[in-house]
Amino acid sequence: MNDQASSPGFLPVLRKRRESAWNRIDSERVLQVLVRNLEGMVFRCAIDDHWTMHFVSDGSRELTGYCPDELEYNKLVSYEAITHPEDRLPVRRRIVEAMNGVARYRVQYRLLHRDGGERWVLERGAIVLDEQGRRVLEGFVEDITDQVLSQRQLSDAEQRYRSIFEDSVVGMFQTSIDGRYIAANRALAQLYGYAGAAELIAGLSDIAGDLYVEPGRRAEFETLMREHGRVSDFESEVYRRDGSRIWISEHAHVVRGPAGEPLYYEGTVEDITAQYHYRQQLEYQATHDPLTGLPNRNLLQDRLQQVVRLANRRGSKGSLAFVDVDNFKLVNDSLGHGAGDKLLVEVARRLKSCLRDSDTVARYGGDEFVLILGDYDGLAETLNILHRIQDAIAEPITLDGQEVRVNCSIGVSIFPDDGVDLDVLLRHADAAMHHAKKLGKGQFQFYTETLNVEARERLALDSALRRAIEEEALSVVYQPKVNARGRACGFEALVRWECAEFGSVSPVRFIPLAEENGLIGQLTWFVLRQACHQAAGWRAAGHPDLRIAVNISPSLFREKDLAALVGAVLEEAGLPAANLELEITEGMLMGDVQRSLAVLGELKAMGVDIAVDDFGTGYSSLAYLKRFPIDILKVDRSFVLECDSGNGGLAITRAIVSLAHSLNLRVVAEGVEQQTQFAVLNALGCQEFQGYYFARPMPAGQVAAYLAGT
Repeated sequence: MNDQASSPGFLPVLRKRRESAWNRIDSERVLQVLVRNLEGMVFRCAIDDHWTMHFVSDGSRELTGYCPDELEYNKLVSYEAITHPEDRLPVRRRIVEAMNGVARYRVQYRLLHRDGGERWVLERGAIVLDEQGRRVLEGFVEDITDQVLSQRQLSDAEQRYRSIFEDSVVGMFQTSIDGRYIAANRALAQLYGYAGAAELIAGLSDIAGDLYVEPGRRAEFETLMREHGRVSDFESEVYRRDGSRIWISEHAHVVRGPAGEPLYYEGTVEDITAQYHYRQQLEYQATHDPLTGLPNRNLLQDRLQQVVRLANRRGSKGSLAFVDVDNFKLVNDSLGHGAGDKLLVEVARRLKSCLRDSDTVARYGGDEFVLILGDYDGLAETLNILHRIQDAIAEPITLDGQEVRVNCSIGVSIFPDDGVDLDVLLRHADAAMHHAKKLGKGQFQFYTETLNVEARERLALDSALRRAIEEEALSVVYQPKVNARGRACGFEALVRWECAEFGSVSPVRFIPLAEENGLIGQLTWFVLRQACHQAAGWRAAGHPDLRIAVNISPSLFREKDLAALVGAVLEEAGLPAANLELEITEGMLMGDVQRSLAVLGELKAMGVDIAVDDFGTGYSSLAYLKRFPIDILKVDRSFVLECDSGNGGLAITRAIVSLAHSLNLRVVAEGVEQQTQFAVLNALGCQEFQGYYFARPMPAGQVAAYLAGT
């Protein structure tokens, strides 16, 4: 340990070895070779007015054009004299600073070459003492002309780019990869409504969210950049600072680093709002009828393809209707072309008013129009639209002070049944339309005869139902509801229709028809009035506790004055509200909840009981049962029929009854047909029962006998 501590150490040994190696080398020769071969000039000079050179290396020839003998001791020229006049004072000032400081200096200046040119040089030196102890300069001067010129060219190029960037009338930008502006010129700031570039960069910190009108547009820009490294004619609608909108076209590319990594995006922006709107106008003119503004036959093909593709995805159908205005030529010839044009404009307006937003009406030419009806849910919906069109077109129109009435003939083809190609569907619809004209105009015909038969039958049924309601040719029957002891506690009013043309028509057939054609309101009021008057008669006959139940349709439930109408019927019949039950379905409550609450609240305030019919087949939500003022829950017959079969129906029925009891609701089981069902439901706690096991619906004249026997 002690021997190691007294060791002279590593550095003295290393220094000794280096000195020994230097001593073995001809140092004078090495220095001469280095000085002679350096690309530049080694020098020693006096610190005087002429920078008198005591020594210069052979590099002076290349650097200055003068030999060492010509420069040393100013034999031909002084170093001060070949220093550029504009640089002499800055050079001397820099050396003086070194003399007063660290004694080392570095200075860049110009030399006047012997050939008359200029050389940029870099001088690096130090203030040292010579052999006599005088302060002199020793250093090295190298030619940096190429570097200086390259830097100047680069600087000039940058300056020119900066000038182009700042003064360009085209918006220019640089944005980060993550969507922030790094740089922008004045033109872009003005385009977007900002006072300057700094304000734009601060105001649009999130390009994706703050600039583009269409969500996801910036993501599309970035996807193109990743895939192709550039975008061209990237058109977008953007927000200006004041919230107004303009259309722009962007051209941009990715700027990459040495390793190919993306650094930022740069590009240009042009305002193309005027061009865009002009192009839109041209496109509109090419695809729309100038008189009516409707799509023309050029756009019809595209619209049909869209609807057909949608129908294929959904597995549904659609229809194409060819509409021809009857007697248009007569109007045109008698009142003139101006009146004819006005008629076509009005027909176009009426056709549009009859269709849904998803449908298309186009002017095919002359007085012919084509309708594309998507989402074909069945014959009934299409017929309703065709009826609306016929009624709308048949309304009188005043042309030049004269009232005119016209009709239209319509031919209909169904896709994909009758084809999927526009030409095929048009040809079939046109054939059907001409067939309609032959039958007497003002009619519609389907291309397929089967549909024509169905349409005619439905039209006939519709007409018969309208007459039956107007003439009160329908009848009301009453099905008893009994308590657990089998005694009648009320009746449900049910409508029946015996038609001379169609015989006994099932409610399953004519009630949906009444909903579709808007007759359900009249039908419901007919049943309500009949039922209330009948119940008032039972009270007068000594049955004051009997209640009458009437179904309310969904469309009627949405009437804002439903409670007032019900009150008027009760007052007219002289029936207390407590004797009336109104039955609604689950789905009727699930639309406008606030509206449903208000309607039910008004009815409850009158004293009417509210029953939910067919419970368990719709939403079956405990939340709405708790929220709405409901009195009665009717278990759907599908559960009642299975309650004694032991296959799960009993469990569902038990759950419904238990739920109703927990909410203090009266439970009615409908559709009871077997004694075993009655026994099970009675045991579960149902309070009222209804079904063929007790009695079938009966005319009002049989109710008295039934009550006497129970």
